[in-house]
Amino acid sequence: MNSPLDRAAALLFRDTEDHHGVLPPLLVLLTFVTGLVDAVSYLGLDRVFVANMTGNVVFLGFALAGDVQLSATASLLAVAAFVAGAWAGGRIAPRVAEPLRLFALLVAAHAVLAAAALVLELTAGLRHVLIVLLALGMGLQNAVVGKLAVPDLTTTVLTRTLTGLASDRPGPAAVRRFVSVAAMFAGALAGGLLQLQHGTAAALTPAIVLLAAVALTAFLRSPAEPRAS
Repeated sequence: MNSPLDRAAALLFRDTEDHHGVLPPLLVLLTFVTGLVDAVSYLGLDRVFVANMTGNVVFLGFALAGDVQLSATASLLAVAAFVAGAWAGGRIAPRVAEPLRLFALLVAAHAVLAAAALVLELTAGLRHVLIVLLALGMGLQNAVVGKLAVPDLTTTVLTRTLTGLASDRPGPAAVRRFVSVAAMFAGALAGGLLQLQHGTAAALTPAIVLLAAVALTAFLRSPAEPRAS
C-alpha cells in the first residue's frame, strides 16, 4: 500500500530498512494527544500532569515543601494511577502476539478511559477521579509504546529527544525528533487554548476522537490472527 500513512512512515524512517509499518505517524498523533491531555490536567485539574511523571514527582516535592498552589494528593494520585496503567499494560502485552493489534487494544482502552473522564466532567466534575482515569490511560499508552520501542517517538518524554536533536548531527533522525517536539508543542498549545477558553470538555473531546481514530487505524492495519486448526 502507498497510503498517506505509509508515506509518512517512510519519510520519518527513511534512514533505516525497517519503517515500523504505520506506527510512526500514529505515534506522532499520540504525542499531540499527550499535549492536549496534559493541558487539561495541568490547567484544569489541580496543577498536575497525567503524562509527565518527572514533573509530578517534582510537584510532589514542592507541595510537601509548602507550595499552596500544588496538591500533594493530586500528584500522588497521578503517579499511582500512571504506574497502575503501565503495570496493566505490561501484563496484557504477553497475551497479544501481534504488536499492532496490542497497540490498537491499549490505545482503545486509553480512549475509553478518557471518554469516561469526559462523562464525569460533564456530570459530576470530580477532579481527582478525572486525574486517575487520565493517568491510567497514559500509563497504558506508555506501556505499549515502550514495548514497541520505535526510535525517537516515545509520545510523552522529550528530554532525550531534545538532547539527541541538539547533540547529534543533522539527518533523518533529527527530522522525527523535530516532528515529535512540534507535535507535543502543538497539542499543548491547542489544549491550552481550548481549556482556558472553553473548559475541560472542549479540550478532552478532540483527544478522545484522535485516540479512537488511532486505535481503529491500527486495528484495521494489523494482520489477521490465524485461525485455530
